[in-house]
Amino acid sequence: MRYEAVDPTFATYILGNAELETLATGLRWIEGPVWIGDFDCLLFQDLPRNRTMRWSETHGVTIFRDPSHYANGQTRDRQGRLIACSHQSRCLFRTEHDGALTTLVTHHEGKRLNSPNDVVVKSDGTIWFTDPTYGISTDYEGGRQQSEQPPAIYRFDPETKELAVVAQNFAGPNGLCFSPDESRLYIAETGDQTRPNPTQIIRVATLTPDGKAFAEITDFHKIAPGYADGIRCDEHGNIWSSAADGVHCISPAGDLLGKILIPHRVANLTFGGLHKNRLFIAASHSLYALFLNVRGAQTP
Repeated sequence: MRYEAVDPTFATYILGNAELETLATGLRWIEGPVWIGDFDCLLFQDLPRNRTMRWSETHGVTIFRDPSHYANGQTRDRQGRLIACSHQSRCLFRTEHDGALTTLVTHHEGKRLNSPNDVVVKSDGTIWFTDPTYGISTDYEGGRQQSEQPPAIYRFDPETKELAVVAQNFAGPNGLCFSPDESRLYIAETGDQTRPNPTQIIRVATLTPDGKAFAEITDFHKIAPGYADGIRCDEHGNIWSSAADGVHCISPAGDLLGKILIPHRVANLTFGGLHKNRLFIAASHSLYALFLNVRGAQTP
């Protein structure tokens, strides 16, 4: 396993006897990894193949859902139910405990969503998600369809059914993660990719005291090479981000701490395993994992 420590702190997160493991390969483009601890498995998307896959130590890779409705980002709510973003159906949907699917939201103010991309659930049960146009701009990840409204970041309350725009000043909002205390929401801005040299940067939004809106949005960190797609927070508030050369670790102050070098472009990642210290890495057509000396963030 190759890594680069820019700051000495990063070296303390690396375990000398833990190697980068290849868990699966031969997929098409992997997205949306989420750890399912009560079943000791990882779910992830083989997005262009329209399938949700399952990996476990015991059974390896199997198909979890086919078709997946071109699902991308996914997470679990406070009741343990799976929340997923569908490119093709342009919605958020939930898998109930009995396996039934419930569509949560499809429209805002009478207009269809674009292609929900990534989703996180706050400790109060509200669902925050990004809605760029990536999934409807080509036939590769869901099928070309007409956009009806600008890209945005939304907050959905499943109790009241209220859907609110929390930001529209993003050209391509993508990956999301909350800081451990949920006072900040990090957003990967991957830009308008129909234009040359799109703005691609991680931004951070400070939440209002009631935790329902953004008080301020500032630039946080520019990934190089490549750009941030999937992002996750660890127990210390560091951000772990996908990049063209692997996974980058960034301090809460926005400084690069170090890199885990991966042979393929990384799309997404998540922490999992018994202690949440195993980093699962979705990189192009291959799924990797690495045990670390740091745990993923625990929400309040």
